[in-house]
Amino acid sequence: MKQITDFTKDVLERSSTLPVLVDFWAAWCGPCRVLGPVLERLEARSGGRWVLAKVDTDAHQDIAAQYGIRGIPNVKLFVDGKVVHEFTGALPERAVEKWLDKALPNPHSGMLQEAESLLRGGDPARGRALLREILTADPGNDHARVLLSRTYLFENPARASELVAGIEEHSDHYTDAEVLKTVIGLFDRAGRPESFPEDNVRERYCEAIEELRCQNFDAALEKFIAVLKENRQYDGDGSRRAVIAIFKILGDEHPLTLRHRRGFSSALFV
Repeated sequence: MKQITDFTKDVLERSSTLPVLVDFWAAWCGPCRVLGPVLERLEARSGGRWVLAKVDTDAHQDIAAQYGIRGIPNVKLFVDGKVVHEFTGALPERAVEKWLDKALPNPHSGMLQEAESLLRGGDPARGRALLREILTADPGNDHARVLLSRTYLFENPARASELVAGIEEHSDHYTDAEVLKTVIGLFDRAGRPESFPEDNVRERYCEAIEELRCQNFDAALEKFIAVLKENRQYDGDGSRRAVIAIFKILGDEHPLTLRHRRGFSSALFV
């Protein structure tokens, strides 16, 4: 953490190699005195992932005006000389941590893109190795955890479940994690038909889960949609959630997603 002396050098140029978190503050500002130590503690725990710079708005009124500072404390994250995220006010420490998790550039973005390309290209072994390497360096990388979980979904659901456990609602990858958890939950109950409600559709519902477990997506979608048409609320709206999960796994442009989307929409309004 440092008080800037040269904004161009200390912030704009520095941010081309390392994200710079700028705290616009003033000595007379009570909330600034609350937030300042929070930012300093977070910087100390960041492992050098970003650096904190402080701008006294009284001493640097020109810079404050240039960046439209209307209220303080105001925190702006600079990457490559530009503001990419910001907030105003003295947030609690946990809230700032969550904000940083979303705002900071992912240092493993290139490796993640390569891993996704390998998985799409049919080389899961190399993709997994790359994802494990990312998670060794960054165990909290939710994107890598979701991608790796996806590779184990049908082969080892228990391992897939471990990887997405603990991904919280504030995460950008929460929805993807919930999709995997939906499928894992169905697989977990598949061997226990008695865990599903008594109903005329139960047998077909269990068949749909088995088709999904065997990655027979076309048959699984047909059977889940058939259950949906007959009993929309069966198993807590389970068929609807299962179909949405399959669409997410396959992708919006997959031929099976396109083929079954209209039937799915129609079933919702039977």
